[in-house]
Amino acid sequence: MTARAYVAIGANLGDARTAVERAIDALDRLPHTRVVARSSLYRSAPVDAGGPDFINAVVQVETLLKPLAFLAELQRLEADAGRERPYRNAPRTLDLDLLTHGDSVMETPTLTLPHPRMMERAFVLVPLAEIAPDQVAPDRLAAVSQQRIDRL
Repeated sequence: MTARAYVAIGANLGDARTAVERAIDALDRLPHTRVVARSSLYRSAPVDAGGPDFINAVVQVETLLKPLAFLAELQRLEADAGRERPYRNAPRTLDLDLLTHGDSVMETPTLTLPHPRMMERAFVLVPLAEIAPDQVAPDRLAAVSQQRIDRL
C-alpha cells in the first residue's frame, strides 16, 4: 500500500542550494517512490547548532517503502552527499528528516514517527504548510514565528 510521507531537507555546507535541489531529484528516483509536491526553498538560521545558514525545503512523496526501509534510503542519500556526523547538530552537506510516513506511529532507536521535534521548527513547519496546509495548525506556525526563515 502506498504511503504519503513528508521529508524535510536541509544543508548548510558547500553549495547548499544545489545539494537540496539534487536531494529532491534523488528522492524522486528512489525505488517505489515519487515526489508529488515540493516547497519553495527557504533560508534559516541553525537551531541548536552553529555554522552558516541552512537552505531548507519539504517534499511530499508517495512510497511503497516501509518506514525503516525508507529511512535507510534517506541515510544512503545523505552519505552519498558526503554527510558526516562528527558531533550532534554538526553543520551538514545534507540532512534528510522523515517527518511522517502515512499514519505510522513508532519509536525505535533509529526512527521516531512522527518526527519528535518537527512542531518546534519553523524551517520544517513553514515549508510544510506551503505544500500541505492541513498538516500544520495556525497556532503551531505562530509558536515558531520568532525563528528567522526567509523564502528564496
